Amino acid sequence: MSEPDLNLLFALDVLIAERSVAVAARRLGLSASAMSRTLSRLRETTGDPLLVRAGRNMVLTPYAETLRARTQNAVFEARALLRPAQPELNIASLEQMFTLRANDGFVEAFGPTLIAEMAAVAPGVMLRFTPKPEKGSSALREGRVDLEIGVLSEMGPEIRVQALFRDRFVGVVRDTHPLAQRNEVTINEYVAWGHVVASRRGLSSGPVDEGLAEQGVRRKIAAVVPGFPAALAVARASDLIALIPASFLLNPATRQGVTMFELPVKTRTITVSQLWHPRSEVDPAHRWLRQFMLGVCRRLVPDEKGK
Repeated sequence: MSEPDLNLLFALDVLIAERSVAVAARRLGLSASAMSRTLSRLRETTGDPLLVRAGRNMVLTPYAETLRARTQNAVFEARALLRPAQPELNIASLEQMFTLRANDGFVEAFGPTLIAEMAAVAPGVMLRFTPKPEKGSSALREGRVDLEIGVLSEMGPEIRVQALFRDRFVGVVRDTHPLAQRNEVTINEYVAWGHVVASRRGLSSGPVDEGLAEQGVRRKIAAVVPGFPAALAVARASDLIALIPASFLLNPATRQGVTMFELPVKTRTITVSQLWHPRSEVDPAHRWLRQFMLGVCRRLVPDEKGK
Protein backbone atom coordinates (compact mmCIF):
# COMPACT_ATOMS: atom_id res chain seq x y z
CA MET A 1 0.00 0.00 0.00
CA SER A 2 1.44 3.34 -1.05
CA GLU A 3 1.96 6.14 1.48
CA PRO A 4 -0.57 9.02 1.30
CA ASP A 5 0.56 12.33 -0.15
CA LEU A 6 0.56 14.62 2.90
CA ASN A 7 0.48 17.68 0.64
CA LEU A 8 -3.16 16.78 0.07
CA LEU A 9 -3.82 17.34 3.77
CA PHE A 10 -2.81 21.01 3.55
CA ALA A 11 -4.86 21.44 0.37
CA LEU A 12 -7.88 19.85 2.03
CA ASP A 13 -7.59 22.22 4.99
CA VAL A 14 -7.63 25.27 2.72
CA LEU A 15 -10.46 23.96 0.54
CA ILE A 16 -12.65 23.25 3.57
CA ALA A 17 -11.90 26.69 5.02
CA GLU A 18 -12.50 28.63 1.80
CA ARG A 19 -15.15 26.48 0.11
CA SER A 20 -13.82 27.77 -3.20
CA VAL A 21 -11.35 26.27 -5.65
CA ALA A 22 -10.33 29.70 -6.94
CA VAL A 23 -9.70 31.19 -3.48
CA ALA A 24 -7.90 28.08 -2.30
CA ALA A 25 -5.68 28.24 -5.38
CA ARG A 26 -4.70 31.83 -4.59
CA ARG A 27 -3.88 30.96 -0.98
CA LEU A 28 -1.67 28.05 -2.01
CA GLY A 29 -0.06 29.86 -4.93
CA LEU A 30 -1.46 27.44 -7.50
CA SER A 31 -3.31 27.89 -10.75
CA ALA A 32 -7.05 27.22 -10.79
CA SER A 33 -6.52 24.15 -12.98
CA ALA A 34 -3.87 22.75 -10.61
CA MET A 35 -6.23 23.27 -7.67
CA SER A 36 -9.02 21.52 -9.57
CA ARG A 37 -6.73 18.55 -10.18
CA THR A 38 -5.86 18.51 -6.46
CA LEU A 39 -9.55 18.46 -5.55
CA SER A 40 -10.04 15.55 -7.95
CA ARG A 41 -7.22 13.66 -6.22
CA LEU A 42 -8.77 14.39 -2.82
CA ARG A 43 -12.14 13.11 -4.02
CA GLU A 44 -10.51 9.94 -5.30
CA THR A 45 -8.52 9.47 -2.09
CA THR A 46 -11.43 10.06 0.31
CA GLY A 47 -14.19 8.56 -1.81
CA ASP A 48 -16.33 11.67 -1.24
CA PRO A 49 -17.10 14.72 -3.43
CA LEU A 50 -16.10 17.04 -0.53
CA LEU A 51 -17.18 20.24 -2.37
CA VAL A 52 -20.33 20.36 -4.49
CA ARG A 53 -22.07 23.08 -6.46
CA ALA A 54 -25.09 24.80 -4.85
CA GLY A 55 -26.28 27.53 -7.19
CA ARG A 56 -23.36 29.92 -7.72
CA ASN A 57 -21.52 28.72 -4.62
CA MET A 58 -19.73 25.60 -3.48
CA VAL A 59 -20.79 23.88 -0.26
CA LEU A 60 -19.21 21.17 1.85
CA THR A 61 -20.65 17.67 1.85
CA PRO A 62 -21.69 16.23 5.25
CA TYR A 63 -18.51 14.15 5.24
CA ALA A 64 -16.33 17.20 4.60
CA GLU A 65 -18.05 18.95 7.51
CA THR A 66 -17.00 16.11 9.81
CA LEU A 67 -13.40 16.52 8.64
CA ARG A 68 -13.18 20.24 9.42
CA ALA A 69 -11.88 20.10 13.02
CA ARG A 70 -9.76 16.98 12.46
CA THR A 71 -8.09 18.52 9.42
CA GLN A 72 -7.36 21.80 11.21
CA ASN A 73 -5.82 19.96 14.15
CA ALA A 74 -3.74 17.66 11.92
CA VAL A 75 -2.35 20.60 9.93
CA PHE A 76 -1.56 22.50 13.11
CA GLU A 77 0.27 19.52 14.61
CA ALA A 78 2.23 18.97 11.39
CA ARG A 79 3.34 22.59 11.28
CA ALA A 80 4.24 22.52 14.98
CA LEU A 81 6.44 19.46 14.44
CA LEU A 82 8.32 21.15 11.60
CA ARG A 83 8.73 24.50 13.38
CA PRO A 84 12.23 25.39 14.59
CA ALA A 85 12.86 24.97 18.32
CA GLN A 86 11.79 28.15 20.10
CA PRO A 87 14.18 29.97 22.42
CA GLU A 88 13.19 30.61 26.02
CA LEU A 89 10.36 33.13 26.15
CA ASN A 90 11.36 36.62 27.25
CA ILE A 91 8.15 38.23 28.49
CA ALA A 92 9.68 41.69 28.90
CA SER A 93 10.59 41.85 25.20
CA LEU A 94 7.56 39.96 23.83
CA GLU A 95 5.71 41.92 21.13
CA GLN A 96 2.34 40.37 20.39
CA MET A 97 -1.39 41.05 20.32
CA PHE A 98 -3.73 38.66 22.11
CA THR A 99 -7.42 38.71 21.28
CA LEU A 100 -9.75 37.92 24.18
CA ARG A 101 -13.48 37.48 23.67
CA ALA A 102 -15.40 38.48 26.80
CA ASN A 103 -18.60 40.24 27.83
CA ASP A 104 -18.71 43.86 28.97
CA GLY A 105 -19.03 42.89 32.63
CA PHE A 106 -15.74 41.00 32.62
CA VAL A 107 -13.94 43.79 30.76
CA GLU A 108 -15.19 46.46 33.16
CA ALA A 109 -14.40 44.40 36.28
CA PHE A 110 -11.07 42.83 35.31
CA GLY A 111 -9.89 44.85 32.32
CA PRO A 112 -8.23 47.75 34.18
CA THR A 113 -6.13 45.42 36.35
CA LEU A 114 -5.26 43.08 33.48
CA ILE A 115 -4.16 45.94 31.26
CA ALA A 116 -2.15 47.71 33.96
CA GLU A 117 -0.34 44.56 35.08
CA MET A 118 0.30 43.47 31.51
CA ALA A 119 1.88 46.85 30.77
CA ALA A 120 4.16 46.44 33.80
CA VAL A 121 5.50 42.97 32.93
CA ALA A 122 5.08 42.82 29.14
CA PRO A 123 4.92 46.36 27.69
CA GLY A 124 5.08 45.05 24.13
CA VAL A 125 1.87 43.01 24.51
CA MET A 126 -1.53 44.40 23.53
CA LEU A 127 -4.74 42.94 24.90
CA ARG A 128 -7.56 43.24 22.39
CA PHE A 129 -10.99 42.61 23.92
CA THR A 130 -13.80 41.76 21.51
CA PRO A 131 -17.54 41.30 22.21
CA LYS A 132 -19.43 38.01 22.17
CA PRO A 133 -22.23 38.43 19.64
CA GLU A 134 -22.85 34.69 19.66
CA LYS A 135 -21.78 31.52 21.43
CA GLY A 136 -19.77 28.82 19.73
CA SER A 137 -16.20 27.75 19.09
CA SER A 138 -15.76 28.92 15.49
CA ALA A 139 -13.71 31.99 16.50
CA LEU A 140 -11.31 29.81 18.49
CA ARG A 141 -11.11 27.16 15.79
CA GLU A 142 -10.41 29.68 13.06
CA GLY A 143 -7.76 31.51 15.10
CA ARG A 144 -9.67 34.81 15.29
CA VAL A 145 -9.66 34.64 19.11
CA ASP A 146 -6.86 33.51 21.44
CA LEU A 147 -8.95 33.12 24.59
CA GLU A 148 -12.67 32.95 25.25
CA ILE A 149 -13.71 34.15 28.71
CA GLY A 150 -17.10 33.23 30.13
CA VAL A 151 -19.45 30.56 31.39
CA LEU A 152 -18.87 27.22 29.68
CA SER A 153 -21.35 26.37 26.95
CA GLU A 154 -21.39 23.82 24.12
CA MET A 155 -17.99 24.45 22.54
CA GLY A 156 -16.93 21.09 21.11
CA PRO A 157 -14.87 18.30 22.70
CA GLU A 158 -11.50 19.57 21.47
CA ILE A 159 -11.69 22.98 23.19
CA ARG A 160 -9.52 23.28 26.31
CA VAL A 161 -11.12 24.72 29.46
CA GLN A 162 -9.74 26.07 32.74
CA ALA A 163 -11.85 27.57 35.55
CA LEU A 164 -10.73 31.08 36.52
CA PHE A 165 -13.05 31.80 39.44
CA ARG A 166 -16.48 31.13 40.87
CA ASP A 167 -19.10 33.85 40.97
CA ARG A 168 -22.59 34.40 42.36
CA PHE A 169 -25.51 36.72 41.65
CA VAL A 170 -26.35 39.59 44.01
CA GLY A 171 -28.99 42.28 44.16
CA VAL A 172 -28.02 45.89 43.43
CA VAL A 173 -29.91 49.11 44.17
CA ARG A 174 -29.02 52.80 44.22
CA ASP A 175 -27.41 54.08 47.42
CA THR A 176 -30.52 56.06 48.40
CA HIS A 177 -32.91 53.15 47.85
CA PRO A 178 -34.81 51.99 50.98
CA LEU A 179 -33.32 48.49 50.60
CA ALA A 180 -29.80 49.94 50.68
CA GLN A 181 -30.25 50.58 54.41
CA ARG A 182 -31.23 47.00 55.20
CA ASN A 183 -28.72 44.57 56.73
CA GLU A 184 -30.69 41.68 55.24
CA VAL A 185 -33.32 41.84 52.51
CA THR A 186 -36.26 39.49 53.00
CA ILE A 187 -37.98 37.69 50.17
CA ASN A 188 -41.13 39.82 50.58
CA GLU A 189 -39.08 43.02 50.45
CA TYR A 190 -37.28 41.74 47.38
CA VAL A 191 -40.43 41.07 45.35
CA ALA A 192 -42.14 44.27 46.54
CA TRP A 193 -40.00 46.33 44.13
CA GLY A 194 -39.70 46.30 40.36
CA HIS A 195 -36.72 44.64 38.67
CA VAL A 196 -34.49 45.19 35.65
CA VAL A 197 -33.18 42.03 33.96
CA ALA A 198 -30.06 41.73 31.83
CA SER A 199 -30.45 39.32 28.93
CA ARG A 200 -28.64 39.33 25.62
CA ARG A 201 -31.47 37.24 24.16
CA GLY A 202 -34.21 39.44 25.62
CA LEU A 203 -35.44 36.87 28.17
CA SER A 204 -37.56 38.31 30.98
CA SER A 205 -36.58 35.80 33.68
CA GLY A 206 -33.26 35.08 35.33
CA PRO A 207 -31.46 32.72 37.71
CA VAL A 208 -33.34 34.00 40.75
CA ASP A 209 -36.82 33.25 39.44
CA GLU A 210 -36.62 29.49 40.03
CA GLY A 211 -35.81 30.09 43.70
CA LEU A 212 -38.66 32.56 44.02
CA ALA A 213 -41.09 30.12 42.41
CA GLU A 214 -40.14 27.46 44.97
CA GLN A 215 -41.22 29.93 47.67
CA GLY A 216 -44.49 30.63 45.89
CA VAL A 217 -43.70 34.22 44.92
CA ARG A 218 -42.64 36.05 41.78
CA ARG A 219 -41.04 39.38 41.05
CA LYS A 220 -42.25 42.09 38.70
CA ILE A 221 -39.98 42.65 35.71
CA ALA A 222 -40.17 46.29 34.71
CA ALA A 223 -37.41 46.31 32.07
CA VAL A 224 -35.12 44.00 30.08
CA VAL A 225 -31.77 45.31 28.86
CA PRO A 226 -29.00 43.66 26.77
CA GLY A 227 -26.27 43.46 29.43
CA PHE A 228 -25.18 43.97 33.04
CA PRO A 229 -23.69 47.47 32.52
CA ALA A 230 -27.06 48.68 31.26
CA ALA A 231 -28.91 46.95 34.13
CA LEU A 232 -26.59 48.62 36.63
CA ALA A 233 -27.13 52.02 35.02
CA VAL A 234 -30.91 51.59 35.21
CA ALA A 235 -30.74 50.55 38.88
CA ARG A 236 -28.47 53.51 39.68
CA ALA A 237 -31.01 55.96 38.25
CA SER A 238 -34.29 54.36 39.41
CA ASP A 239 -36.04 52.35 42.14
CA LEU A 240 -35.52 49.07 40.24
CA ILE A 241 -33.43 46.19 41.54
CA ALA A 242 -30.75 44.73 39.25
CA LEU A 243 -29.44 41.17 39.32
CA ILE A 244 -25.67 41.34 38.81
CA PRO A 245 -22.72 38.91 39.18
CA ALA A 246 -20.75 39.89 42.28
CA SER A 247 -17.48 40.03 40.31
CA PHE A 248 -18.92 42.80 38.16
CA LEU A 249 -18.68 45.11 41.18
CA LEU A 250 -14.94 44.59 41.72
CA ASN A 251 -14.18 47.87 39.97
CA PRO A 252 -14.65 50.80 42.42
CA ALA A 253 -15.95 52.97 39.59
CA THR A 254 -18.68 50.42 38.90
CA ARG A 255 -19.72 50.35 42.57
CA GLN A 256 -20.14 54.11 42.73
CA GLY A 257 -23.68 55.12 43.63
CA VAL A 258 -25.00 51.60 44.25
CA THR A 259 -25.31 49.15 47.15
CA MET A 260 -25.05 45.38 46.85
CA PHE A 261 -27.04 42.91 48.96
CA GLU A 262 -27.26 39.12 49.19
CA LEU A 263 -30.31 37.57 47.56
CA PRO A 264 -33.05 36.14 49.79
CA VAL A 265 -33.07 32.91 47.72
CA LYS A 266 -30.26 30.66 46.56
CA THR A 267 -29.06 30.75 42.97
CA ARG A 268 -26.61 28.49 41.22
CA THR A 269 -22.92 29.27 41.40
CA ILE A 270 -21.36 30.59 38.20
CA THR A 271 -18.01 29.23 37.03
CA VAL A 272 -16.16 31.65 34.78
CA SER A 273 -13.54 29.90 32.63
CA GLN A 274 -10.98 30.59 29.97
CA LEU A 275 -11.19 28.47 26.82
CA TRP A 276 -8.69 27.98 24.01
CA HIS A 277 -8.06 25.81 20.98
CA PRO A 278 -5.53 22.94 21.14
CA ARG A 279 -3.40 24.69 18.50
CA SER A 280 -2.30 27.09 21.26
CA GLU A 281 -1.76 24.46 23.94
CA VAL A 282 2.04 24.35 23.85
CA ASP A 283 2.76 27.82 22.47
CA PRO A 284 5.00 29.47 25.13
CA ALA A 285 3.44 32.93 24.78
CA HIS A 286 -0.10 31.58 24.93
CA ARG A 287 0.75 29.37 27.89
CA TRP A 288 2.13 32.41 29.71
CA LEU A 289 -1.01 34.40 28.85
CA ARG A 290 -3.21 31.70 30.41
CA GLN A 291 -1.15 31.68 33.61
CA PHE A 292 -1.26 35.48 33.72
CA MET A 293 -5.07 35.50 33.37
CA LEU A 294 -5.46 32.80 35.99
CA GLY A 295 -3.23 34.61 38.49
CA VAL A 296 -4.97 37.97 38.15
CA CYS A 297 -8.50 36.55 38.30
CA ARG A 298 -7.87 34.36 41.32
CA ARG A 299 -6.22 37.21 43.15
CA LEU A 300 -9.15 39.55 42.48
CA VAL A 301 -11.70 36.90 43.51
CA PRO A 302 -9.79 35.22 46.39
CA ASP A 303 -12.82 33.66 48.06
CA GLU A 304 -14.18 32.03 44.90
CA LYS A 305 -11.16 30.27 43.44
CA GLY A 306 -11.56 28.16 40.34
CA LYS A 307 -10.33 24.61 40.46
